Amino acid sequence: MSSSTYGGKGPVPDLADRYSGVPSRLSQEAIEAKSKLFSQKTLPDSVARRRSALPPGVSKETFQKAVAELQSTIGKENVELNDKPLVDGWYMEHPNTHDAYHIVEQEELIASAIVYPCGTEEVQKVVRWANQYKIPVYPISMGRNIGYGGAGPRIPGAVVIDLGRRMNKILNIDADNASCIVEPGVSYFALYEEIQRRKLPLWIDCPDLGGGSVLGNAIDRGVGYTPYGDHFANHCGMELVLPTGEVLRTGMGAMPGKDGADNPTWQSFQAAYGPYIDGIFSQSNYGIITKMGFWLMPETGHQSYMITFPREEDFEQIVEIIRPLAQKRILGNIPQLRHVIQELAVTGKPRSHWYTGPGQMPREVIREKASKLPCGDVSWVFYGTQYGDEASIASQLKLIKSEFGRIKGSKFLLPSDVPSDHYLHSRVAVCSGVPVLKELDWLNWQPNAAHLFFSPISPTKGRDASIIHKSICRLHTKYGFDVFPTMCVAGREMHYISNIVYDRADPDAKQRATSLMREMIREAAREGYGEYRTHLLFADQVAETYSWGGGALRKFNEKVKDALDPNSILAPGRNGIWGKRFRGKGWEILDGDGRNILKEGVSPKL
Repeated sequence: MSSSTYGGKGPVPDLADRYSGVPSRLSQEAIEAKSKLFSQKTLPDSVARRRSALPPGVSKETFQKAVAELQSTIGKENVELNDKPLVDGWYMEHPNTHDAYHIVEQEELIASAIVYPCGTEEVQKVVRWANQYKIPVYPISMGRNIGYGGAGPRIPGAVVIDLGRRMNKILNIDADNASCIVEPGVSYFALYEEIQRRKLPLWIDCPDLGGGSVLGNAIDRGVGYTPYGDHFANHCGMELVLPTGEVLRTGMGAMPGKDGADNPTWQSFQAAYGPYIDGIFSQSNYGIITKMGFWLMPETGHQSYMITFPREEDFEQIVEIIRPLAQKRILGNIPQLRHVIQELAVTGKPRSHWYTGPGQMPREVIREKASKLPCGDVSWVFYGTQYGDEASIASQLKLIKSEFGRIKGSKFLLPSDVPSDHYLHSRVAVCSGVPVLKELDWLNWQPNAAHLFFSPISPTKGRDASIIHKSICRLHTKYGFDVFPTMCVAGREMHYISNIVYDRADPDAKQRATSLMREMIREAAREGYGEYRTHLLFADQVAETYSWGGGALRKFNEKVKDALDPNSILAPGRNGIWGKRFRGKGWEILDGDGRNILKEGVSPKL
């Protein structure tokens, strides 16, 4: 069934039947999550299409001819025109036709067609076809890059290459080497369930939600929470198709194995001989990765916990205490520091349950509501996990308790100290490599919930973190949004992830969210802080902030793009990288250009 034809009714897809489904152990939780989300839905499942989508500069007749040719090459059933009603769906039943969490009009970031290759050779065929007809293509792994643009192509009318549907095999799990090789359609759910089926003493590292692509998350440099939480840093080797159709293997994979087999060290050593090039294929549009190796974590003992802090002004001291603990590797994982408002949101209850007034939820309301929750009337909640045997965990926790105990009123809690439905139990699972769905619950904060992430990087220093935090809070107040900050804190840097939750049926909310994003990017850059990842509609503005040396990095990226992709067919505009065919032609959405993308769209007015 096409992901563009399902509606809000019917059962949640099961992993046993569909590569993008949920494992049976979570089926009831998925049903409940879907029910919560749809209970606040006011948008219809779909509305009549107002226009069809075509690749830029390609006539309808030429496109029809091109599609017919591609259908004859890889099978008619594997090339699907996007001519049906658009359905936003939800996390487990998401579209591959557009961005489900649209910040612009639903029909704006839209595919003209969707292609389903079955392997590297068919990806080559699609890429060569795209070069022949000068049709931009936009590859996705599973399309669950929610909060950053989902499956929507940056150029309306591009052809989406959905790699997940027919390329979802776990190609290898090497238990001795603690490594695996996966295709783009392998989710965290699927990899975890297969390891469990084989009864292997190995962990995966997953982000907050388990439905995303293992490969896709890594190449966007996503993070998880175990000691293997830097996903790209723990990949090893990749096979990819270049924009001209050639195939490349990186690392030790560049050396043939005996009798035509893969090199036995491909998933053991990352760099091999010569320049280490893997990095240029992360967050870029230089190639389509069709398989990728990953290191897995050996199973170990673990203990999760939470520490609460009573005052807003404790923030800087918390960060200062975290830094040496993380640098000395005393903190066992990539911990999270969250504001207490998220304790309300992760209950799954809508904002209206807590507060019905206009604008931001007042701080006194948050305090009063939090006082009735297990965390109590606090301001900050720290979620951590320690690893090892009982003795080492006990010694680590003794030191951690002592250090954070310097903050007056802090409180240490174990999972046994909170109810079974508390969010801490979800952290126990995620931080021991078990993918879950709990993180969906905060989406119920608004009707027709959608969200944008603002994700700057800060040094792990209280002063720097405070500069970013105060700016974000002030601007959220200006535009009328509740502040949902989550800090993923390491020894030298922290990912400050601010989540803007908005009603995608409300044009005013979308306009305010867009303005808020633009101003946060601008203010952070003025202080010298930049995003590590962003929504595709803000990529040009973010790329422009990395302007040292007259934009030397951007210019270098463009040189690489033009050399590898002379026809500019592969994901134009992804992460602010445009090939010469589109560059400077009005496609860039830059700070201060005055474009109202909600009213005017994203295409240049030629």
